[in-house]
Amino acid sequence: MTKNFKELDVWRKAHQFVLDVYRMTQQFPKSELYGLTSQFRRAAVSIPANLAEGYGRKGKKDKLRFYNIAEGSIQECGYYITLSRDLNYHSDGQIEDRLISIGKMLKGYIRKIEADL
Repeated sequence: MTKNFKELDVWRKAHQFVLDVYRMTQQFPKSELYGLTSQFRRAAVSIPANLAEGYGRKGKKDKLRFYNIAEGSIQECGYYITLSRDLNYHSDGQIEDRLISIGKMLKGYIRKIEADL
């Protein structure tokens, strides 16, 4: 049993993903600061933030709602990775692999909670 959200492996990986996104987007053109850079960062931050908020919820259905929002943010980040690669803003193929790994971990975590409903 975990004591807080920071002990969740999926949260740790999601937090590291946010740090990676911040580092990567620092290299984006300044003209993207209020566009793609901002949107990408917000979506990335939403993943561990919703994991943390869901963790703090008592009801399983309430937890799952926040975890579902995190799943949506994972999909959104997937698009931003594709867009930024197609715009030649980055060539880091590993960031997409890390995001896919987070998505798989979160799906497993959700299945476990759903099984206990």
